[in-house]
Amino acid sequence: MDVERMKRVYLAGPFFNETEVANVEYAERVLTERGFDVFSPRHHTVDAEVGSVEWAHGIFEMDRSNLDTADVIVMLYYGNYSDTGTAWECGYAYAKGIPVVLVHVDDKDSNLMLHVGCASNISLGDLPAYDFDTLPRHEFEGKMF
Repeated sequence: MDVERMKRVYLAGPFFNETEVANVEYAERVLTERGFDVFSPRHHTVDAEVGSVEWAHGIFEMDRSNLDTADVIVMLYYGNYSDTGTAWECGYAYAKGIPVVLVHVDDKDSNLMLHVGCASNISLGDLPAYDFDTLPRHEFEGKMF
């Protein structure tokens, strides 16, 4: 009997302030409740002093290896204010052919490289019902730069 594997989701997004953490927690909860195998970098660390070269290399390799095994990337995107690490993760995923669903937390504006290079543009409120099997394309319709 063929057992279908859970879709692996890499949740990319900053978690540097209370709002960002709340949004990541919401996305983790929604995606987990939908039955996805979610890798959220904020829950993972390496055995090295935070900020050290060893720590940086360890975190980089852990995140990169989890990107490599993901079926889809879900990126929490804050428009013009965006985390460079999160943007790097999405560019890497695009280059590897891993679809990125760009979740616009703030619809004020968007960088064309992100919203054009992703599989779809949705809002945080769309996350519970978005079809991750067919990845329907939704274009960003706000201010672009």
